[in-house]
Amino acid sequence: MTASTDLKLHRLFISHAWQYNKDYYNLEKMLNAAENFSWDNYSVPEHNPKDANNERALKEALRNQITPTNCVLIISGMYVKYRKWIQYEIDLATEGFKKPKPIIGIRPRGSERIPKEVSEIANEMVGWSTSSIVNAIRRHTP
Repeated sequence: MTASTDLKLHRLFISHAWQYNKDYYNLEKMLNAAENFSWDNYSVPEHNPKDANNERALKEALRNQITPTNCVLIISGMYVKYRKWIQYEIDLATEGFKKPKPIIGIRPRGSERIPKEVSEIANEMVGWSTSSIVNAIRRHTP
């Protein structure tokens, strides 16, 4: 996480599955290394799990994580395998609050096919590059 008093702080939730930790941690490193970009990470990485031992508790934990954010990032390559939970996060971001959270869909490096569930709902789809991701976040966050 990076914070600076003279930059706007972006509160982000990165949708991910622990089985895809490499993409999650690479994205986190990219955001941390971005110049003139300040952000807080509201995701739960595998090394710091929440105590959500059933579906109801996990849904509540996800709501608590997404509530304070101003943008949701979805690494689209995970959608098919983890459809249920990523779709829940998408639904929560778009319908679970008075004002919907913007969604930035990220195409994994080398990925040509994007699940329509992500591409149709995303405010913007971007490639796997720091500048594309950061610029999209800036365009879509209040």
